[in-house]
Amino acid sequence: MTKEKHITVGCDIGGAHLKVARAEDGRIVEALTLATPIWHGLDRLTAAIREALPLFEGSSLNAFTMTGELSDIFPSREAGIATLLQMISDHFPGEAHIYAGRSGFVSPDRAVSLAMDVASANWHASAALVAKLTGDALFVDMGSTTTDILVTEGGVVANDGYTDAERLLTGELVYTGFTRSALIGVASGAPVRGRMTPLMNEYFASIADAHRILGVLDEADDKQPAADGQAKTVDGSIARIARMVGRDTSDLTAPEWRELAGWFSEQQLRTIHDAAFRVAGKLAARPDAPLVGAGIGRPQLKRLADRLERRFIDFADLIPATEESSSEASSAAPAAALAILACDLPKKG
Repeated sequence: MTKEKHITVGCDIGGAHLKVARAEDGRIVEALTLATPIWHGLDRLTAAIREALPLFEGSSLNAFTMTGELSDIFPSREAGIATLLQMISDHFPGEAHIYAGRSGFVSPDRAVSLAMDVASANWHASAALVAKLTGDALFVDMGSTTTDILVTEGGVVANDGYTDAERLLTGELVYTGFTRSALIGVASGAPVRGRMTPLMNEYFASIADAHRILGVLDEADDKQPAADGQAKTVDGSIARIARMVGRDTSDLTAPEWRELAGWFSEQQLRTIHDAAFRVAGKLAARPDAPLVGAGIGRPQLKRLADRLERRFIDFADLIPATEESSSEASSAAPAAALAILACDLPKKG
């Protein structure tokens, strides 16, 4: 007689993306990320939920975390959490558990009264799994919009801050990501033919344009429209970056545009490095502790590990996952972590 598989699904409801991962007997077998710009309307999230529902088929437990409550479509984080909890109840089949970070998994009803523990706790889920699997590590998850930097010690998450406001102060949350960050948020000026040029204070280009020009961007990871709504090609990215410095594409050569793109990527990396250097101070006595990198920004994180002189481990290689799903699971780390952690939860009935 064939043993029935224990299927768990993790879901991270963000303001820009919905991330879902499916585990069978504690091993990730499928993961996906869908664009959900909910600032344009909750119908965007509803459509993504419908597209993701096949991953929930036959699941025993479904675990949820969220950052979408921060979207400016909601008047407050608490209101956002209440709305998203209702959407979970309305749209997702099966038994639901909400991840409340330091308070662990709770029921949807209990989550309402623990709103500030539930709010933006996705980083805690990923870090908790890394802590369980590695013991001591510097864990960095660079997504499309933000970068989380955490230390794990002795199998637990050793965070100094918890809320977004606290983590911004501690360096554990850096508001820069691999694709969506506006270039004007990465730097205020850039060197053009040896002269520092102030940038146009406009959303003419994003960091995805720089990474596309450099050839380090997987196009599947850039799920939002370009700043000008035009083609997401190298030529299109050069045109967008050109506007940032008051120029046309023809004003500089292709190598010069590539050099400028590299400068923007470097400025972003320096910001992350400064924060990581602060946070990693806890591991000064453990130079052998690795940097575990997750998220679509892993190309940047490999460079970060080199600068910090720490061995790099991809989250994809750390977690139990099929070869076909591991990379996407790393890009959707909080969802994958929830699916794996939920395997230890008792089933009702």
